[in-house]
Amino acid sequence: MRDGSGTRNSPRLRVALAGNPNAGKTTLFNSLTGAHHKVGNYPGVTVEKREGSVFFDGSEIVLIDLPGTYSLTAYSLDEVIARDFVLLERPDVVVSVMDSTNIERHLFLCLQFQELGIPVVGALNMSDEAESKGIAIDGDKLSLLLGMPMVKIVGTRGKGVEALLRAIRSAAASAAASPKTTDYGPELEEWLGRIERLIDSDPAFAPPYPSRWLAVKLVEKDSVAVKRIGVHELHAEIVALCGEAVRWIESHFAKDAEVVVSEQRYGYIHGACAETVARSPVKGSGATETVDRFLMGRFLGLPIFILVIWGIFRLTFALGQYPVAWLDSFFGWLSALIGPAIPGVYLHSLVIDGIIGGVGSVLSFVPLIVILFFCLSILEDTGYMSRAAFITDKFLHGFGLHGQSFLPLMLGFGCSVPAILSTRTLKSPRDRIVTALAVPFMSCGAKLPLYVLLAGAFFPKNPAGAVMAIYGIGVALAGLSSLLLSKTVLKGEVTPFVMELPPYRLPTLRGIAWHVWEKSSQYARKAGTVILAASILIWAITTFPHPPQDIGARNAEASAYRTIQPGASEGEVAAHLAAFDAGRNLEYSIAGRLGHAIEPVVRPLGFDWKIGVAVVTGFAAKEIVVSTMGILYKVGTGESENSKGLRSALLADPIFSPLTAFVLMLFVLVIPPCFAALATLKAELGWRWLAFALCYMLSIGWALAFTAKSIGSALGWGA
Repeated sequence: MRDGSGTRNSPRLRVALAGNPNAGKTTLFNSLTGAHHKVGNYPGVTVEKREGSVFFDGSEIVLIDLPGTYSLTAYSLDEVIARDFVLLERPDVVVSVMDSTNIERHLFLCLQFQELGIPVVGALNMSDEAESKGIAIDGDKLSLLLGMPMVKIVGTRGKGVEALLRAIRSAAASAAASPKTTDYGPELEEWLGRIERLIDSDPAFAPPYPSRWLAVKLVEKDSVAVKRIGVHELHAEIVALCGEAVRWIESHFAKDAEVVVSEQRYGYIHGACAETVARSPVKGSGATETVDRFLMGRFLGLPIFILVIWGIFRLTFALGQYPVAWLDSFFGWLSALIGPAIPGVYLHSLVIDGIIGGVGSVLSFVPLIVILFFCLSILEDTGYMSRAAFITDKFLHGFGLHGQSFLPLMLGFGCSVPAILSTRTLKSPRDRIVTALAVPFMSCGAKLPLYVLLAGAFFPKNPAGAVMAIYGIGVALAGLSSLLLSKTVLKGEVTPFVMELPPYRLPTLRGIAWHVWEKSSQYARKAGTVILAASILIWAITTFPHPPQDIGARNAEASAYRTIQPGASEGEVAAHLAAFDAGRNLEYSIAGRLGHAIEPVVRPLGFDWKIGVAVVTGFAAKEIVVSTMGILYKVGTGESENSKGLRSALLADPIFSPLTAFVLMLFVLVIPPCFAALATLKAELGWRWLAFALCYMLSIGWALAFTAKSIGSALGWGA
């Protein structure tokens, strides 16, 4: 909600939204700010903080949506991001968003924020679901016991958000952290007190970390806390005291010190909940449990999941062919309409061949994107995606992947960039690297135009089957590649997979619309910016420079054509000479020279220089491969991946055959992804792994394509 009384000169509060995955944090963020961000009912959606603002009661409240995390111990990158933001950037208030149906689990993180010395407000989300399950929470009493405001909300409906905003304003106005902190019991409190006093004894030591929080983390053997205390003048004494404390605790409790701290924290939470949470029995088993018995069955779970994904792709192609055909006709009509009005040969070629032929071919693909992500959004918002991660966990372990790797791999079907970013949710660096290197093998949406173009032209009887086969090969390669890496350069144990399963929920039309709008608008924006610029550049390098006129060569070509076609009319001869001139101009251009330079590399795969140029331009964005082919084959009259003009041109080219088409799809599937995905790999893994990924994928792509070409030729599939 927005209070219209706010102005840009209003007092400004910075509020961090934090919480466990599936707590409804991002849904609340969107509800408050109206921002169209991705909302998914599975862990790991938010991989970076996002900002939005709302005006309330004369103040501008800037909300920062932090990554979902289960604790503030430095295990995963998400935990580090959330903790460092609160500690180093010091927001005015932290809102800990909690699932009211599992309050004890979510309070575990909330109390850790309380120890950071910043005002905390608890948002008891999904309070309606809790009530339907017979869970009654006394929010006022819980607030009193824990020393922080607790507000009941329903983020999906905006219920309770005004009360939450008032609590935020009140907490910020007090500018003081909660006077209460977790009571870890007399034994631990004695040791924590001694460590705190020793930390506070150095007046020059002024870290952003409160001494209480540092003391707890030192007992938990947290690496960041140990490193931070290294600049303290009594560093040696603190280390010695912490070592003594850890040894005593582990000897006394016969458990690891970190486990003891967690158990004491849960004990404190359990005591508070015993006083404030009442549970009434509800007749019958819940809908979630009933559905899970079927969808997550030992024998049926995986087949059902495969059937669901297969159905989505079949539905996408079945429904998408109609709007794609409409857009195809539209761009053809547009070219015919404006073509005669464009003056000048070069300007006409730029607009028709470069812009409409390049960008139009990509925009024609938008309907398939919309349908595909509409279906996937329903799976995400209902909670089925989280269950699919569990269903595939055992299967993924066989390939050296983590069960939670399923989520990034599924995102890879849309775009490799968010998929690689979402590997941050994996706690083990080894698991993150293996998963990030597997993501590019998943066919992102940008590769689909090329698949549709070639499958429609060379596999007309079952184009959807051909495309799904390439998708399946990508999934298999992701698994085999991960197995290879986990047995060689990335040896190590796969960490156990633990994740909360959210209850099934009916997806909201608004949530699904956000999913679809985000993906389709992102795709359309790319077509209007990156792909437009690339299409103009490709047009330029395929047009210039012009070769010198060679009248003798033209006359010889005309004579040869009349010999082959003795009854040809002057118009037919002129058309043939125009095609001859276009081919000669193309070969003489910058693109032609580049293509001929790389042709020795791609020729063993059955490709010519034109295909080589198209593949190289695909490094900017995989959608550009189709638009480049449209420009190279001079059919830029609104042709898309489903256009008869471009398909006919490919079918008429002797270099192409069903085998060549299949090898090209396979090659584009495996070679490195676009520049944006490569930049993300570098940011997440560093230069060394980026260089490895480039060499690894290029080598596998060439070798696999060469093998497929050789086997296909030997079996006589090249015709």
